[in-house]
Amino acid sequence: MLKQRVLTALAIGPTSLVLLFVLGGGWFATFVGLLVAASAWEWSNLSGGEALKDRALFTITVIALMALGWSSGLALHTWPLWIALVGWLLCLYWVVSYPERLDQWQSRGVRYVMGLWALLPCWVGLLLLRESPVWLLYVLLLVWGADIAAYFAGRAYGNRKLAPNVSPGKSWAGVYGALGGTALLALLMALWQGMGIGQTLVLIIISAIVTAASVLGDLNESMLKRYRGIKDSGNLLPGHGGLLDRIDSLTAAIPIFALLAPWIG
Repeated sequence: MLKQRVLTALAIGPTSLVLLFVLGGGWFATFVGLLVAASAWEWSNLSGGEALKDRALFTITVIALMALGWSSGLALHTWPLWIALVGWLLCLYWVVSYPERLDQWQSRGVRYVMGLWALLPCWVGLLLLRESPVWLLYVLLLVWGADIAAYFAGRAYGNRKLAPNVSPGKSWAGVYGALGGTALLALLMALWQGMGIGQTLVLIIISAIVTAASVLGDLNESMLKRYRGIKDSGNLLPGHGGLLDRIDSLTAAIPIFALLAPWIG
């Protein structure tokens, strides 16, 4: 299993990074849109859509909305990011209160809507950040770095559980490790970009907020999987489960960072 995971990561990771930074315009929107469409297929499963027609309908809906957003120019506006912010705050409430508020989101329709505000603003955020490749690279490194730091900190000191009803494996030590790791990354980024003290402090604060958002994205998917009684969102990536399992943190982190990035200057 470990060998399969490593081979899959080596095959997909570098290729995806190259395409993210080489493609531009409509090609970039299409490439990212394909990833979002594949994630929509898996989200339909999380929403309770087991039938082929249900999963296909939700996926086609997401594709149609992306096509409409691109053709109309709405995809390059920030208002979908504000929708994402409100949606993720609602998800935070549901995750923290799970399973007491289960009745508020367990219907299939609500979970489909949850998928729309998770996936579409992420696509919009990537399109906006593509205009500043340095910041696109930074937020990707931020999320991946937070995940790695959380893993090792949790393994070493993870006695106090973060959300035992949602994801028993996650701990507060993991969160602190993630925040520490991303604060260090923010300092390195500030040094590289020659930022002043004020800009550096803003970057550290925004990085902490985005790190917390990435944790929420992971927990939100874990909550949906726990309710559905499944281990993975899909099996598109051998040894890794579903594509959504790999980008769940990004679905929350990307739109929040794209919304806050202008404050960095």
